[in-house]
Amino acid sequence: MARQKNALTPVLRRLRRPLTLTWAGLIAERVVRAFWPLWTLVAALAGALMLGLHEVFSFEVLWGAAILALVGVIAAATTGFRQFSWPRRADAMARLDAAMPGRPLAALGDTQAVGADDPASQSLWRAHQQRMAARAAEARAVEPDLKLSRRDPFGLRYVALLGLVVALLFGSIWRVGGVGQLAPGANAALAAGPAWEGWVEPPGYTGLPSLYLNDINTHITAPEGSRITIRLYGEVGALSVAETVSGRTDDIGAATDPRQSFEITRDGELAIDGPGGQSWKVSAVADMPPRVELMPEGARTNYDGQMSQPFRAIDDHGVVSGTATFTLNLPLVARDHGLRIDPEPREPIVLDLPMPIAGNRAVFSETLIENLSEHPWAHLPVTMQMQVVDARGQTGASEVIQMNLPARRFFDPLAAAIIEQRRDLLWSRGNGPRVSQILKAVSHDPEPGLFRKDSAYLKMRVIISDLDKKIGAAELNDTARDEIAQAMWDLALLLEDGDIGDALARMRAAQERLNEAMKNGASEEEIARLMQELRDATQDYLRQKSQQAQRENNTDQRGQTPQDMIEMSQQDIQDMMDRIQELMEQGRYAEAQQALEEFQQMMENMQVTEGGPGNSPGQEAMEGLADTLRQQQGLSDQAFRDLQEQYNPGAQAGESQGNEGRSGGQGRGQSHEGQNGEGEGMGTQQGRNGAPQSGSEGSLADRQEALRRELERQRGNLPGMGGEAGENARRSLERADDAMRGAEQALRNQDLAGALDNQSEAMDALRDGMKNMGEALAQQENPNGQGEAFSQLGDSGSDPLGRPGAGTQVGPGERGLPDADVYGRARKLLDEIRRRSGETDRPEIERNYLQRLLDRF
Repeated sequence: MARQKNALTPVLRRLRRPLTLTWAGLIAERVVRAFWPLWTLVAALAGALMLGLHEVFSFEVLWGAAILALVGVIAAATTGFRQFSWPRRADAMARLDAAMPGRPLAALGDTQAVGADDPASQSLWRAHQQRMAARAAEARAVEPDLKLSRRDPFGLRYVALLGLVVALLFGSIWRVGGVGQLAPGANAALAAGPAWEGWVEPPGYTGLPSLYLNDINTHITAPEGSRITIRLYGEVGALSVAETVSGRTDDIGAATDPRQSFEITRDGELAIDGPGGQSWKVSAVADMPPRVELMPEGARTNYDGQMSQPFRAIDDHGVVSGTATFTLNLPLVARDHGLRIDPEPREPIVLDLPMPIAGNRAVFSETLIENLSEHPWAHLPVTMQMQVVDARGQTGASEVIQMNLPARRFFDPLAAAIIEQRRDLLWSRGNGPRVSQILKAVSHDPEPGLFRKDSAYLKMRVIISDLDKKIGAAELNDTARDEIAQAMWDLALLLEDGDIGDALARMRAAQERLNEAMKNGASEEEIARLMQELRDATQDYLRQKSQQAQRENNTDQRGQTPQDMIEMSQQDIQDMMDRIQELMEQGRYAEAQQALEEFQQMMENMQVTEGGPGNSPGQEAMEGLADTLRQQQGLSDQAFRDLQEQYNPGAQAGESQGNEGRSGGQGRGQSHEGQNGEGEGMGTQQGRNGAPQSGSEGSLADRQEALRRELERQRGNLPGMGGEAGENARRSLERADDAMRGAEQALRNQDLAGALDNQSEAMDALRDGMKNMGEALAQQENPNGQGEAFSQLGDSGSDPLGRPGAGTQVGPGERGLPDADVYGRARKLLDEIRRRSGETDRPEIERNYLQRLLDRF
């Protein structure tokens, strides 16, 4: 026996820590298993008391629940003590020994039963004892088994724990003290504490904090609409409330109700009568209705009919929304022509007023921007009134002003006539027959040049046909009328702008692609390619804008003086686009987008003027090449029609007859939709450069040859152009000459398909030549911005980006920004920055930059 103790005792001395921890684990395991119903019930009761559930139920229910809870606690405690047994040291050693392979502690406590006198057996036994001792030395404390899933299959302990956590977060431990009120005589003890509480809560839109009545002595000042809430404690009837601030007459309730709530509508008094009561004088601060006033000095209308109407709104707590209402002023309408008959009922025009995105709305100025050019009341007398609403629902209105509804003006006589008939049709469907008759009269046997495009003439005939069909079938309802009116609007724009709209659309499309590239983090190569597309589209737009100015003889610039415009050369525009590209390459996307929007606005508001007393040789050469391009387009159209005739004889007869009718029998083969929107006939006439143009007589091959010779003459008379752009222009025109030779040869061989390919190549080469020639002339002839000037008219002497122009001084109080739509653009830019900063697929460096912008502004 002594040998057993000598073998096990040293091991147990080394295993004192694992044994102690295992023994403590056994205690925890038996406590949890025995007493989990007790602490579950206690946690549930504590959570219910801290949440104040005892304040909700009646006295009888609370006493019944308390008795049940006490019985449950006693039963759970009794059961727990019966099940619990204190673990012994032997239990811990057995748990530890069972966790090790081979039970080394039990092996160390064994004795050798056989062969005790055999030296070999003794040697083997000692080796076994040593191996067990080494294994026992590696013992680790055994974790207790605290799982109760088998004893608590419904998870009641977790429900109780969740209730306790919720009570700790949202309840109060002081509410547990309310249990004492259930005992007899508790009301007497309560009288020594607070007997009432009250709060004043101003309306949320005021942004004012709530007031605690217990901290206010004699006077209360609060906005109208503030809600007073009072709670009376103790015995019902001991305290009562008296007030004259709400003006209530219905559903007042008893003055002794424990909870009372009402709104402040006027000045008066508030009192709590009874032990510990108090009284106050209440002053109600009136919520004034909002005000809005127009600012006529900043009102204007852009060339495209976009109206800008500044206004100023004021409210003591902030304006929520607003509208602008336009109503037809029928007594002032000149009732002549199509306006003689009574108009069809039409609702007033109601526009939402722009509101500040950030900042205080108590006092602010904004600008209403809208384009109402397509409305039936365009240019007719109307009344306008603005109305704003505050958070309380009060409204304020501006004075009613008389005005003609701002809209776009059309300077082309035919376009203006179509717009007038469109207005008459929208005025009343009864004008349908009259509108059809007038359109037929306008389009019957038109003079050459009235329709610059065959497509415009065809659209006119389609509109007349649709209108007659709807009138004849009595189907001219609102939907059909609106569709015809939209077609008339599109036709008027086509007649007014020609190809300017197409070029502007291409330029806008190029800008949209640039915006998408910035959103998607495009590479420098992609940005360079898209910028080149924008440069090409801008060149086309400027060239077509210049030709439109020549056609209209600068109609829209009459009355303007050189002091009313800021001149910009083509190089200035080029520098602006270079700056946009540089910003994008540097990753400054927000600045690049703002510059791109300003560039777009400048280009759309741009007008083209001719500088100097006469056209320079370079301008004459450009005009001659433009005529050649249009004639080449006409030959290509005729070749295409002839090719159609080969495969479908007679299919184009109606179209050919229509061409003859358009120009009095001399327009066969004319250009239908030339590159620059001109439809000049191909009959015998004098070109702009004085050289005879190819006539309609002779075969297509002869006319192609004559046009090629004319191009040779123009190439020989080109002005001196240096630099890379001039050399590129010469190469492009030489390429056009070769393509024309190929087209001529194909026409003589009756190869119309091959001729069309060569003619298309010739037109592309002519366009490239004109583009390169324009760049060369801009570099050579306009070193100081003279000659062709791109200008944006204004009334403040500032350039399209809002910077002061020549001779304009900016005072210390001026901002150096565009006067119009500054806040509108800033609002749009802030919206875009917020949207982009929320896109998680953007690079983190870009989103950090956008967040810094939002933090700053």
